[in-house]
Amino acid sequence: MKETIKIQNLSIGYTHKNNVKVVAKNITATIFSGELTCLLGANGVGKSTLLRTLSAFQPKLEGEIFIEGKEISGFTDKQLSHVISVVLTEKPDIRNMTVLELVGLGRSPYTGFWGTLTKEDEVVVKNAIQLVGIEDLQDRMIQTLSDGERQKVMIAKALAQETPVIYLDEPTAFLDYPSKVEMMQLLFRLSRETDKTIFLSTHDLELALQIADKLWLMDKQRGVRIGAPEDLSLDNSLGSYFARKGIVFDPEIGLFRVENDYTRKIRLRGSGVRFLMVSKALKRIGIQCDVKADGEEEIEVLADSFILHKADKKTTYTTIADLVEALK
Repeated sequence: MKETIKIQNLSIGYTHKNNVKVVAKNITATIFSGELTCLLGANGVGKSTLLRTLSAFQPKLEGEIFIEGKEISGFTDKQLSHVISVVLTEKPDIRNMTVLELVGLGRSPYTGFWGTLTKEDEVVVKNAIQLVGIEDLQDRMIQTLSDGERQKVMIAKALAQETPVIYLDEPTAFLDYPSKVEMMQLLFRLSRETDKTIFLSTHDLELALQIADKLWLMDKQRGVRIGAPEDLSLDNSLGSYFARKGIVFDPEIGLFRVENDYTRKIRLRGSGVRFLMVSKALKRIGIQCDVKADGEEEIEVLADSFILHKADKKTTYTTIADLVEALK
């Protein structure tokens, strides 16, 4: 891995009617090639402002941004198009253009005014399509694609631009859950196979925790906190940045979970997945499971059934739904 982006004492924001609004300040970080970095934060904290600043779409207030050793203000627009490609959230309003033609537009920084692709350009476009795995889509019209397919095409276009850095703004915003997972896995794989720096903003916290190499946590009061998901879990940054009433970060599994108000405890005996699923279902209805709980109620989890012991009575259930109904 090599150092692709170096940020020193960066302050971001905007000027409105001669008033400077600082969104975040004192950001210092290094981003390496071959890494997938996810920017996380609530709506309105300034994620888009940060992305626009890193992309040179808007000026920084203070500090420095170096890309491959050169300060971003020292690049011309044409030079920037050779080092940064951007995939935006908005769906492209394009009709009567094939996937192959749209991906080919990624070569525009190199093709000049007429945009004619050379044989070498065509090879780059074909390789980008192959990397993303959309060979079967290349002759389709853009307007016929699903949201997930369209997003893959835009990523292929960014790859065809052959830049060391790719920024993406909410690439999973319009996708169903399986497509979100597929998209994040694709970006992770591309960061490895192409050795590019891939930096994206997302609201898909659970996926980012499982897939990203580095996280940037952004908050109006706390600023920007940067680190590996595991380190941010150990130092409680994830818990402090995202915990809300009813939501807690569980450091044992490295994910967030819903925190319920418990009205009673029940003794639970067993092990394995069935034990965990019963525990999960009981927590949902306000019953805390405890292997040492006192009282007359006990649930025994067996391989093919669940036995509820209550006083001198023993009742067997074959499904968790029936067990839960009996305990309500």
